[in-house]
Amino acid sequence: MFVIACCWSGVAVAQLQLLPDKESQRVFAGDERKINLVWHNAGDKTVDAEIRAQISQTSSATTIRLGETPWKRLQVLPQQTVLEYAQLDFPPVKARMKFLVQWLANSNSIVGKTEMLVYPTNLLDELKLVVDEGENNLGVLDPQKQLKPALKSSAVKFVDLEETALDDFSGKLAIIGPCSPDDPEWNGLASRISKMAQRGTSVVWIQSLPRKQGGIWPSFYIVPKIQAVVVIVQPDLVADLPDDPQSQLNLIYFCKLALNPQMPVLPDLSPQP
Repeated sequence: MFVIACCWSGVAVAQLQLLPDKESQRVFAGDERKINLVWHNAGDKTVDAEIRAQISQTSSATTIRLGETPWKRLQVLPQQTVLEYAQLDFPPVKARMKFLVQWLANSNSIVGKTEMLVYPTNLLDELKLVVDEGENNLGVLDPQKQLKPALKSSAVKFVDLEETALDDFSGKLAIIGPCSPDDPEWNGLASRISKMAQRGTSVVWIQSLPRKQGGIWPSFYIVPKIQAVVVIVQPDLVADLPDDPQSQLNLIYFCKLALNPQMPVLPDLSPQP
C-alpha cells in the first residue's frame, strides 16, 4: 500500500506545472526579493507537495549553484491554477546578472523554472551624473510620493517643487510626477510646465492618462519648446520605482532624452554579427 501511495503521489506531482513567464523577472540584489509564481495542476488529483527553490547564477559559459531553500507546502486542486509568490535572497552584484531558480517538489522532481535578472541597488546613482548633482539642478514635483522615496534612498539631491513654485525653478531638469485633479498643483499645470521648458528647463512629465480616453496614447513622446523639451511619459513605465529595476532604468533614460533629445529613426533590421 505504501508503494502504491508513493506512486500516486509521484503521478500527481508530475501534473504540477509552473506556468512560464513571458520574460525574465527583474529584482534588485538583496534579501527577500519577491518572485511571482503561477502554478497549474493539469491532473485529476489534488497535488500536495513540499516545494524547494534551487538558485543558480548563470552565464553563457557557466552555471554556479548558490544554494537551495525550502519554500512552502503547496496544495493545488485538480485543474486549478493558483497565484503565489516567493521571497528569495540574491547576492550583491556589480552589474545585471542572470539567475535561474529551479523549483523542486518532494524529492528532486523539477516542476518549474524561473529566469531572473538581478540588478545592483545603486542604479539611480547614474541620475546624479545626468544632472551633474548640483544643489539646484534637479527639481521634483511628486504630490503622490511615487518618486521621492526612491530618490532620497539613493541620496539624489533635488529641489522639492511642492515647496518651490514651478515658476521660480530655473534648474537643468524637472521631473513632474503624476497629479490628480485633487492635487493643488493640478490647475494650470500644463501651462506652467510649458513655460519652464520655454525658459530652458528640460522636463520629464509622468502624466496620468485622462479619465475619458478617446484615442490611442503613446507610452512616451517628446514635445519641443523654444529652449528645451518636455518628455511625456505614461506612469506605468516608472511604476513601483523603489522596487522595480526596469522602472529606474526607464526614468534615467527619459531624463537623458529630455536633456539630449534625439529625433526618432527607423530601426536597423540588418542581421547582427
